[in-house]
Amino acid sequence: MPVRCPVPAVVTVHDLTFVEHPEWHERTKVLVFRQAIALARRRASAVVCVSDFTARRLQHTGGALGRIFVVPHGVDHGRFRPEEPRPGADAGELARLGVRTPYVLFLGTIEPRKAVADLLRAFDLVAEEEPDLGLVLAGEPGWGGNQVEEILTSLVHRDRVVRTGYVPEPAVPALLRQAAAVCYPALEEGFGLPALEAVACGTPLVTTAGSVMAELVGAAAILVEPGSVRALAGALRQSRRLDPAAHRRRAAGLAVARSHTWEACAAGHMAAYRYAAGWRDGDGDGSGEQRPGG
Repeated sequence: MPVRCPVPAVVTVHDLTFVEHPEWHERTKVLVFRQAIALARRRASAVVCVSDFTARRLQHTGGALGRIFVVPHGVDHGRFRPEEPRPGADAGELARLGVRTPYVLFLGTIEPRKAVADLLRAFDLVAEEEPDLGLVLAGEPGWGGNQVEEILTSLVHRDRVVRTGYVPEPAVPALLRQAAAVCYPALEEGFGLPALEAVACGTPLVTTAGSVMAELVGAAAILVEPGSVRALAGALRQSRRLDPAAHRRRAAGLAVARSHTWEACAAGHMAAYRYAAGWRDGDGDGSGEQRPGG
């Protein structure tokens, strides 16, 4: 937000990693965002946090003078669903990207806190047993990408790793839907939207224990402690099993996804804007979800 703001301001805080884990970011960004978050704490009339997880971290690191509104992201259920929009549509998108099934998918910016290095090593272990399985890294390289490049050159099965770079929006649901599993091993996120979109597509999900993703999808995912390559490899193997537990996780994921809509997200933001503008609903204390700090 501007240092001098003549009107009430609403600021969204996605995560607190710039404060709590500066080693995961470029130094220049750490300086900028720490200052921006400090200003928002002092001056914003309302602060929107995208998850309870982020709101708790904000409170833990000093809170905010303005009211905190927890407003989770939604899912576009017209796009992210188990059924493809028309027969053959997904195959066409994958062909344009040079992707063949079966594959494990990572979707997101490739940078240190996403733990892509651990995923590469885990995939190399699993690939020994599954000669047809590939790994797709979908997303632009971020900062610190040299580590991923170095590990790639050392993999036994590096020829089965596909780097798509930036993925056009129409291809994202197809990639998620047709994946044998989605692996999102990020160390920390503010929300973890790719994880939610994966379970909305009915795809097996492997993600990080103790993270906002675990809090978000719960029993819908196979959870792995961060930093353990062997445990991550074991989770990838487990994600390939079509057993009763897999069916329960899929059903749980679809239920979680149904509970998240962009309409609810928009309503939560409107509540924050009304509060900041000095409005009140009928009960006199604002509306929307104001759980931590509300």
